[in-house]
Amino acid sequence: MSGSAPPFAIKICGLSTPETLEVALDVGVDMIGLNFHPKSPRFVSRERAAELAAMARGRAQIVALIVDWDTARATALAADLKPDWLQLHGHETAEQVAAIKAATGLPVMKALGVASAADLATVESYHGIADGILLDAKPPKDAAYPGGHGKPFDWTILAALDPALGFMLSGGLDPANVGRAIAMARPWGVDVSSGVESAPGVKDVGAIRDFVAAARAASAAATAEAGRT
Repeated sequence: MSGSAPPFAIKICGLSTPETLEVALDVGVDMIGLNFHPKSPRFVSRERAAELAAMARGRAQIVALIVDWDTARATALAADLKPDWLQLHGHETAEQVAAIKAATGLPVMKALGVASAADLATVESYHGIADGILLDAKPPKDAAYPGGHGKPFDWTILAALDPALGFMLSGGLDPANVGRAIAMARPWGVDVSSGVESAPGVKDVGAIRDFVAAARAASAAATAEAGRT
C-alpha cells in the first residue's frame, strides 16, 4: 500500500485511541492520520503512535502529520514509526518538501491553507514535488495550531484549479456536508478530523461511521456521473 493513494481515499486524521482507530479500520478508511504537533488536542506520543500504527499496518495507510520539522527530525520519525506517508502541515517550502522526501524515502503530502482563490497560486509550486496536495481551510489568525478548526472554505473556488492538479480536500468536513463537497470539488480524497468529534480531540464512533458511509456514497455517485458524460 505504501507509496500510492487508493482510487478514492478517505482519511481520518487525529486518531488517538485504539478504540476509535479500530472503528475507523472496521468501516474501511483508507488512511489514518497520527498527529505529532504538540499544540494540537489530537497530539499523540511516540509510544501511543507506535501502538496505533501496529494496529493499522496492512489495513490502512499510516500518515504521520508533522509541522515545520527539519529533515533530520523527520527522518528519525520515519525510521522509527515506518509510516506510509508524511504529511507536512506547516510552512514547509517546496525545497524542504523535496529534501524530506529524499531523506526519508517516503511519499509526502503537503497541506496548504486556503481562504480565497488567491491562495491556490501556491499549489502549482508543489506540483511534481509533493506526492499529494491537501487543501485545508486556513486557521484563524490567532490559532495555536494549523488546520481548518472545523470551518470549511468556499469550495466553488476550486473550479479554477487545473484538473490535472489532483488534491485531497479537508477543512470543516463532516457527515452532513462531505457528499456536497465531493460533488462540487471532485477531490481524489477527503480528510476529516474535528468533523467526527464530540469534543476537541475526542473522536465519535457514530460520526466516523456516518462520514465514511456518506463519502463512499458520494464518491460512487461522482464516478457514475463521470461515466455518463
